[in-house]
Amino acid sequence: MRTNTTKAKLADGKVVFGAIISRHAPDLVELFGAIGYDFVMIDCEHGPMSLDEVEHMVRAAEVFGITPITRIPNHEDSTILRFLDRGVQGVIVPHVNTRQAAEGVAKAARYWPDGHRGMAGGRAHDYGVGVSRDESTRWINSQLLVIPMIEETEAVDNLDAILTVPGIDVLHVASGDLGQSMGNPGAGAVRQLMRQVVPRIRAGGKLVGVGGNTPADTAGIAEFIKLGANFVTISSLSLLRLGAEDFRQRVQAAM
Repeated sequence: MRTNTTKAKLADGKVVFGAIISRHAPDLVELFGAIGYDFVMIDCEHGPMSLDEVEHMVRAAEVFGITPITRIPNHEDSTILRFLDRGVQGVIVPHVNTRQAAEGVAKAARYWPDGHRGMAGGRAHDYGVGVSRDESTRWINSQLLVIPMIEETEAVDNLDAILTVPGIDVLHVASGDLGQSMGNPGAGAVRQLMRQVVPRIRAGGKLVGVGGNTPADTAGIAEFIKLGANFVTISSLSLLRLGAEDFRQRVQAAM
């Protein structure tokens, strides 16, 4: 059974970094593992991947020692189950706005006695080879990262209640949809709200993520880390664009 190295690093008080990959690209998963990123967010909220393709992405992550985490499209128990059965070690769940929704996500993601996840064998349990069902379910429960997204003002209003939910590991604050729920007031206003929300989450005893980050905004990302964020996601396409632009500019400057 595999250790969730990202969860272990978070438990040690470290900041972890993950690349968002929104298409079937096992080679990109391998690349970020080779570079030394902690996790990949396999984005199936906005991305078009099938469950079979997700499983191939998970295999690539396992080979290169990077934690596979999937952003799933909805809160449904059946959705959570089908992604977890592929072997992902964490689920990021969008638009979790209430304590009730957070409780439902936490319970659906874990086996008894921590939840009511449906029982099955397969790759998540190492196919039952060398491990009993009781041992594998306990291990999976302990290694899983359950990560609701705080990305609407309703969630911010209900934050104190959400923070009391057991089984939630990280609350991930995403600037894009948060800004939409605020009426798109501009990046400055969204950032100001995040400056309030991030330390509230840490003070409430949960780990906190920040998403929707621009790779060029290293100062802004560092600011959120100083405020308590320790789970950072960044778009792989944005990183590619930044690197491509930087390369062209450097060559042109040297001509």
